[in-house]
Amino acid sequence: MKVSEAIEARRSVKQFDATHEMSDDEFKSMMDLVLKSPTSFNIQNWRFVRVVDKEKRSKICEAAWNQTQITDASVLFVLCGDVKAWEKNPERYWSHAPKETADLMVSMIGPFYEGKEWLQRDEVMRSAGIAAQSLMLMAKEMGYDSCPMIGFDQDEVSKIINLPEDHAIGMIVTIGKQTKPAHPRGAGIDYNEAVITDSF
Repeated sequence: MKVSEAIEARRSVKQFDATHEMSDDEFKSMMDLVLKSPTSFNIQNWRFVRVVDKEKRSKICEAAWNQTQITDASVLFVLCGDVKAWEKNPERYWSHAPKETADLMVSMIGPFYEGKEWLQRDEVMRSAGIAAQSLMLMAKEMGYDSCPMIGFDQDEVSKIINLPEDHAIGMIVTIGKQTKPAHPRGAGIDYNEAVITDSF
């Protein structure tokens, strides 16, 4: 499947076959590519919490106003990010680069983020969004459907997955085999409203 075909075909599916399981090989192949998603300064601040435990899934379902894709999906991710990834041994993000490049990039990370809590959190959300799109397009290529979700109680889900204090949740992503197609695609805004040249 071409990328253009996956983008066209990807929809937010709400009903999944609860009996279908994604194989370990499929999961690994998917994640090997998703983990190549870009992050600022290569800090790889996304964290993919794969929730397998049925009791935890049930609790998350309750915290998501009983949306059944939480319990029925083949894969459930709470897509999070480490807000402080930028300061946690940043040398490791450039350990395979030439020394001159590594020294330059590592020296820039601290000054860019330090003291800017809003930027650190924004970076998590940017990274989570990019990774989520990679995840959903890869799933579509593999014959799966998906649904990105923000309709849940973040505080409650944070407790269920024991989210560290220096992490933040970006969204939930469910992946599985659909049992019912997505609703018809909604109306798109006008091209000229969405695409601006040079300035507003």
